[in-house]
Amino acid sequence: MKRSTLSRSALILCVFALLCSRSPVRAADEVRVATGVLEGTTGAKPGVRMFLGVPYAAPPVGDLRWKPPQPAAKWTGVRKATAFGNRCIQTNAFADMVWRSPAESEDCLYLSIWTPAKSGAERLPVMFWIHGGGFFSGASDEGRHEGSSLASRGVVVVEINYRLGVLGFFAHPELSAESPRKASGSYGLLDQVAALQWVRDNISAFGGNPGNVTIFGESAGSFSVSALMASPLTKGLFHKAIGESGAYFTSQRKPLARAQAEALGAKFGEAMGAPSIAALRAKTPAELVKAVGSNSGQFWPIIDGYCLTEDPWDTFAAGRQQPVPLLAGWNSAEIKSPQTTVANFTAQVKKQYPDDADAILKVYGPGADAEARRSAVALASDNFIGYNTWKWIEVHSASRKLPVYRYLFDQIFPTASGDPAPDDPGAGHASDIEYVFNALEARKLAWRPADRQVADLMGAYWTNFARTGNPNAAGLPNWPAWDASRQLMRINANAKAEAEAHRERYEVMDEIERRRRK
Repeated sequence: MKRSTLSRSALILCVFALLCSRSPVRAADEVRVATGVLEGTTGAKPGVRMFLGVPYAAPPVGDLRWKPPQPAAKWTGVRKATAFGNRCIQTNAFADMVWRSPAESEDCLYLSIWTPAKSGAERLPVMFWIHGGGFFSGASDEGRHEGSSLASRGVVVVEINYRLGVLGFFAHPELSAESPRKASGSYGLLDQVAALQWVRDNISAFGGNPGNVTIFGESAGSFSVSALMASPLTKGLFHKAIGESGAYFTSQRKPLARAQAEALGAKFGEAMGAPSIAALRAKTPAELVKAVGSNSGQFWPIIDGYCLTEDPWDTFAAGRQQPVPLLAGWNSAEIKSPQTTVANFTAQVKKQYPDDADAILKVYGPGADAEARRSAVALASDNFIGYNTWKWIEVHSASRKLPVYRYLFDQIFPTASGDPAPDDPGAGHASDIEYVFNALEARKLAWRPADRQVADLMGAYWTNFARTGNPNAAGLPNWPAWDASRQLMRINANAKAEAEAHRERYEVMDEIERRRRK
């Protein structure tokens, strides 16, 4: 009898040892959110876990096309969160975007999370990334903003998809009439708000602090950051903001009024032979994209009266924006204009600014043909991105008296075989992304030690700001606050703070913009 009992005990111990040797999923790898349990996977950096393709809203298909995002459905059991969800329908995708998601689809309202936390008790800063792409392209699964490296610095990274182009920013009189808010056309921005609400309600399960969320984005993502700061719907949803190249502070990219956008939508439907919303909802995404054609940028955020109640210019000027610290800037050659001459540059300015050519030439004009390209690059870059980002920094600093930090990104990409060309005028649009995320390997270029140094620097500055609202820390070049010093941080391999140059250019553009708005 005694021997039988011992044998039974030994058998139990053997079975227990066998089960332990199978390395079951750790409790920390399974996270419960409001809609169910998620199982993540290992990230690209040691100690970082990924939860990919997490639904934050219901698929906006069928009758939910062109409606505000609805709550995601609950599930039973454990949902695998080990692969990216579908990216949203692209009107005309940019060639440098490389996807890791399976397909384009209207069913695309997914986010992904990278976390270094071992439990939900850590309350780490949260960084909420909004991708660029002109509001008609882009997705959260691009390799150049893979979140593992940033998360390894002690933050929780969240990256989202949001509806784009004709499916994200389409207004129509019938849509406004069926809306309880009598608003239409801002579905992509409302997706961003819904994702921020999801973060507020669920991110603590991943070790994130819902009381310390930083929104950040590049290009259309940066425009989105400025719009979210201006929206009355985002109060309390984020606590810091980072904008990389772009903001809603120029009439060239001013959000349309709802009535204008509705008229555009009605005209679009009539041209498709689908004058009603029912008929438009019956169209396939491919048919809608084909009808948009090459005019990719005709659908983007509008002043719908609900998500955006006025022009962000007016919101910020009156100090009605969300009162959060801001870190923002742009790249040294956002538009790399080709070689030109003084005569050609002068002719271009007179054509583009018929009433203000003398003022523009006074502050941008080259003294000789050898300088003409740099003048053209400066004017094109400021017209595209530099001025509107400058204005955002200026007005937020002046109206709310909050910490503001300004940068100029000036690290030029290497080529596939080595250093950039000697006459390369500067860092091009969107070239900062790989450095911020330290995802240089996403591009097959001849990366130099200096590039890795800059990536390390930017990751430190960005995560420090997310942590405390101040990018500085021991061992980094000191970055003065903008409002106190009018000094910016030039970010390159020899990063240092420097006084603002060419302020007169932005003041001339500002005067032109003010007259356009009268």
